[in-house]
Amino acid sequence: MERRSRRWIAVYAAWILFCAVLALALDGAEDPSRPRGRILNRDAGLRALQRLRASAPARYRDYEVVHVASSSGRWIVLLDRVPHTGLKEAVVVELRQTDGAVVAVRPIEGFED
Repeated sequence: MERRSRRWIAVYAAWILFCAVLALALDGAEDPSRPRGRILNRDAGLRALQRLRASAPARYRDYEVVHVASSSGRWIVLLDRVPHTGLKEAVVVELRQTDGAVVAVRPIEGFED
């Protein structure tokens, strides 16, 4: 019985080693679920925040990314002041998904308490 349990421990250790080597080998590999030539949503959020702060540093100093969504080849990034204003002072930044270029910057429309 003891010999059999040692064999399973060796198999388990080999499996862990295999998974660790595979994880290291795939680190930085292209994500197959993401279409080629498209920036990631977290990168879109950071770019939107950087562009907003570059346009008016004092005004947008306290803003942070609240949500990022994809729509028709664009990233729609919602940013709000901290502490959050309940979207009363929120800004929407639209970026192209291919290169992250700003398409539009506008205040959020139609939000009522």
